[in-house]
Amino acid sequence: MQSPVVSSLAPVVILIALGFLAGRMRWVSGTAVKELSNLVFLLLTPALLFRTMSKVQLAHLDFTPVAAYFIGVIALFAATLLVCGFNRRSAVLALAATFGNTVMIGIPFVSLAFGEAGLVTLFTLYTVHTVLLLTSATLVLELAVAREEGAAGGPRRSMARTVFMALRNSVIHPIPLPIIAGMLFAQTGLAIPPLLDTPLQLLASGLAPMALLLVGVTVAQTHIGGQLRGALALSAVKNLAHPALVATAGWALGLSGLPLAVMVVTAALPIGANVFLFSQRYKVAEELVPASVALSTVAALVTLSLVLALVQRL
Repeated sequence: MQSPVVSSLAPVVILIALGFLAGRMRWVSGTAVKELSNLVFLLLTPALLFRTMSKVQLAHLDFTPVAAYFIGVIALFAATLLVCGFNRRSAVLALAATFGNTVMIGIPFVSLAFGEAGLVTLFTLYTVHTVLLLTSATLVLELAVAREEGAAGGPRRSMARTVFMALRNSVIHPIPLPIIAGMLFAQTGLAIPPLLDTPLQLLASGLAPMALLLVGVTVAQTHIGGQLRGALALSAVKNLAHPALVATAGWALGLSGLPLAVMVVTAALPIGANVFLFSQRYKVAEELVPASVALSTVAALVTLSLVLALVQRL
């Protein structure tokens, strides 16, 4: 029987490799990468987020194991900001250290490793994972942008106005807005009409391959050697430190068995491709992030196997 690690990660590695080949062959220019990343960020991502969240009934979910996961996320996110300073770059790096590939890798991997019971726990996390983490990251990024604009001599706003503008921008945004809209729609008990659901499904299905191909193209067009040390450090934090923090928080909260195992394995997932889209949109760490996504994904063939072996003892 094929290893669940290989089965889950092989398609991701292959897509990044194909993007890398396309970049090496110069089939896609650097300008086209930025334009395509905007297409993914502004169209494909909202379609996937809205369609996914439109089916979530929050009233029937148990969020107890999620607390351990977010204790690890908050600790790691805050530590990154503390070490690297409060700016756009550190906010994107903090997101990279905490945001994993929960859809394309997480769902098939947890399904193969833990079965349907594991998926229920994963989906419980997923209902709040994206909306909380990406909205929080967007808020921090918007605050950092406002701070940097003020420091550069731009128009200064009061703290209350800055927070208000950041909150508004973090909600009226291609990531949080479709999540919130989808969750609200789900609570009505209605289903998306097929006439609308089919194009949404087609758009959503293009997100993962397009984002991963763009990661590969960007990696091919950057000097990875110059980013190797930073990519190794970021990959180690995401693939190993994140699950270690979640495991510690889980034990402190008295969790054990399958719920804790799923949370720890989910924390060990490699860096999600959405972080690459954030780095492109906010124009920071544009070489480091794609290198880290690729390296983290390849390294996960080893690190996920290690974490999975360890959680089986929990």
